[in-house]
Amino acid sequence: MNTRLWIAATAAASVMTIAGCASGPNQNLGTGVGAVGGALVGNAIGGNTASTVGGAAIGGLIGNQVGRSADERNYNRQRYPQGSGYYPSNGPSY
Repeated sequence: MNTRLWIAATAAASVMTIAGCASGPNQNLGTGVGAVGGALVGNAIGGNTASTVGGAAIGGLIGNQVGRSADERNYNRQRYPQGSGYYPSNGPSY
């Protein structure tokens, strides 16, 4: 029981540490979901504390970048609406 408590505490601390670096709403959500998912996958693969914490860290970083990309895409859509003549609608469409 004590080991599970330490795993949960470490995973929660990792999520909060990584989430503190995020800025947008999708970036925050992506960091949290990625860290939890990474911790679950890491625990399923390795079955120990190190793999759980490592999975949480890697999942949090990946989720952070995916959420950041979504936030940037949403920002550009608000700033430059479709058909306004500005980026990104003035470039070639492939």
